[in-house]
Amino acid sequence: MRDNLFNNNADIADFRFDADVVKVFDDMVRRSVPGYDSMIQMVGLVARMYGQDNTNYYDLGSSTGAISLALALNNKNKNNTFIAIDNSAEMVKKCQANLSNKIDNLQVLCSDITDTKINDASIVVLNLTLQFIDVGARAALLKKIYDGLNPGGVLIISEKIHFEDPETQDHITKLHLDFKRENGYSELEIANKRQAIENVMITETKKNHIDRLRDCGFMETSCYFQCLNFVSFLSVK
Repeated sequence: MRDNLFNNNADIADFRFDADVVKVFDDMVRRSVPGYDSMIQMVGLVARMYGQDNTNYYDLGSSTGAISLALALNNKNKNNTFIAIDNSAEMVKKCQANLSNKIDNLQVLCSDITDTKINDASIVVLNLTLQFIDVGARAALLKKIYDGLNPGGVLIISEKIHFEDPETQDHITKLHLDFKRENGYSELEIANKRQAIENVMITETKKNHIDRLRDCGFMETSCYFQCLNFVSFLSVK
């Protein structure tokens, strides 16, 4: 379904992953996030390289299940469980409907990922998820993931970032807005979406992310994908 949620002049509430958003989410994210399909593809390829037998693969903030599906389709290992977790009941229903007949050994859970225990994992993915977690709670979440990963396991994080240099930030922001316009969003929709999400999604710099990952124990982190202000990090335990 095409996203036209913000094409009106009504009062704008803070963004929530409710039933209305779930209906249009796949269209929304592809028209809003530059390189989204490549981002998903790369997660699958990374999982193919780092997955281990007899381990769990976690998709934290699973939304409609695109990451979980990419993990399963690229899995070359044996005896793996795919665990998709989201705190939106509507998202969980959609994810379950999308994947129940496509992935064996699938668990779809409605839970707060900050309360979720990570066990015996070789792959953990936070795809456009960490940016919705309170900044003060992010380090504890990443440390918990680190502790739950097996040696050689990986954490994949994809995020919207901002830039320390104001001129660079201005240029990239303009390109991102042009990307949205090219994908059919009106000026009203762009402005309304920005108003809805500005207090909900808190971005950080690339350095903020890499420093935090190091402090949580990851000695090896690389930014392996970037398209404008969206990046993916690979951290190996």
